[in-house]
Amino acid sequence: MNSRHVRILVINGPNLNLLGTRQPEVYGTETLNDLERRLRERAAQLGCEIEMRQSNLEGEIIGWLHESVKTFDAVVMNPGAYAHYSYAIRDAITSARVRLFEVHISNVYAREEFRHRSVIAPVAAGIVVGMGTVGYELALEAAVRTARR
Repeated sequence: MNSRHVRILVINGPNLNLLGTRQPEVYGTETLNDLERRLRERAAQLGCEIEMRQSNLEGEIIGWLHESVKTFDAVVMNPGAYAHYSYAIRDAITSARVRLFEVHISNVYAREEFRHRSVIAPVAAGIVVGMGTVGYELALEAAVRTARR
């Protein structure tokens, strides 16, 4: 990898503020703060900078996506349930030409039928599904590698 400074925005969608307490049998016991601490350590190893944000509000996430192209090289996003129906978020990704890596903690294909389809996936640069919170690290590494190419 070359040494170009890379900035990655990490967006967590609805209900991810409850990580660690919401359905720990599905999402694990790691909190969002634990995840942020671990991702910052991984970012330091990769020689990149990250900014982490979480929102339960679709419009706020759309605003962040619009702004991201000005200050970030890529976005790692767990859209939560918005993955399954938010055409507004999908349109924000395509309109702003965001290089986005989609993450899902659980294996959405082993869960309810409605979770089997992501409207975000067709416009994402890559997707990590079912790897637990390690999926964020995998997506971060992919985002950094892609940005440095």
